[in-house]
Amino acid sequence: MNRSKNKYKIIFAALLTMLTSSCIETFEATFEDFESAIVVEATLTNMMEQQTVFITRTFKFEEDGPSVETNANVQIVGGGNTYLFQENEPGLYVSEQTFAAQPNTTYQLLITTQDGRSYSSDEQTFTTTTQIDNVRAERITNDDGEDGVAILVDSFDASGNSLNYRYEYEETFKIIAPFWSPLSLERTPLDVATQICEVSVVPDDKSEETCFASDFSNAIIQTSTLDLGEDRVDNFMVRFISRDNYIISHRYSILVRQYVQSNSAFTFYETLNEFSGSESLFSETQPGFLEGNIRSDSSDDEKVLGFFDVASVVERRIFFNYEDLFPGEPLPPYIDPCELSSPVLSTPGMPPKCVLAVQTDLNLVSYAGNNDSSDQTEGPYFVVPTVCGDCQEIGKVQPPDFWIE
Repeated sequence: MNRSKNKYKIIFAALLTMLTSSCIETFEATFEDFESAIVVEATLTNMMEQQTVFITRTFKFEEDGPSVETNANVQIVGGGNTYLFQENEPGLYVSEQTFAAQPNTTYQLLITTQDGRSYSSDEQTFTTTTQIDNVRAERITNDDGEDGVAILVDSFDASGNSLNYRYEYEETFKIIAPFWSPLSLERTPLDVATQICEVSVVPDDKSEETCFASDFSNAIIQTSTLDLGEDRVDNFMVRFISRDNYIISHRYSILVRQYVQSNSAFTFYETLNEFSGSESLFSETQPGFLEGNIRSDSSDDEKVLGFFDVASVVERRIFFNYEDLFPGEPLPPYIDPCELSSPVLSTPGMPPKCVLAVQTDLNLVSYAGNNDSSDQTEGPYFVVPTVCGDCQEIGKVQPPDFWIE
């Protein structure tokens, strides 16, 4: 299961929900006339895999997020076959078998919720498959004058049938904790301590210096060649990374996915992207309901949000090192300033309160060296926030299977 796709669907649901939480008056934090609506996100692709459908309910703006629609009956029919889905996680429905969209075949999504309401999509046909010709990283200065890295895509369909493209990405990067040490601090056991709140330096068998972390695109990224002389995507930027972003400090990889969309799918996502912008979403003129291609079979008046898309997808991965694009230049600042401090062992007074020992017990700090200063307002050790000495705070030790150095 690709968990990043699941996260993308949550963002999709949140965007759609915000569109329905509109009001006639100028924006306020509470919406009194709230109408719950089902939200469906489903993209059937030509990749031979377990396909997914994500179903939620709209939520009020002041609520934390969408409520999932559980215990639904979900199926996709097409080419004389019926593909059944089961609920693997709340609201996330996964096909019981692997299958892929086939050319010249129409597909339809059918949903029945646990309260007996049924929904169906318009029939959709598989789109043209167009390969990614190139994905590359280039150092640029963006329109805001910011130095950084552009992830650029090239693609070309000689037949001229693709026209509409949507992109997603997953990025993975190496993290090196700048203050990792083979030593750590721990509270000295009372039976061997020589003073109150004593802390000892011991070998560190838990912290890690090198880790890996991943993130995913959280925006709708689209382009169209409809108004161009040929069906060519050239130097299209799917991602910009500031040179001050710590994720490119060492080694970075990005997997770019390219979807070829139908005209209706492209228009839906384009409109969703426009409406979800801050200027339109919170303006006095609200966009209101955004209609997709899924409708209620039970009531013509019921609002249904979302889109069932049948799209071809291809993907391509690249790697680069910081040194490749910024040779001899200082690394970006780490995710934390990593300021050194030297907490005292205990506070004055009776009874004294332990300071450094408590921070150590709570894993708030990492050992960064001995403090030989005679300053009584400082403790015997230098420490930094744990994230500066243990990369496991923000990543995982095991590199992903695709990782290459």
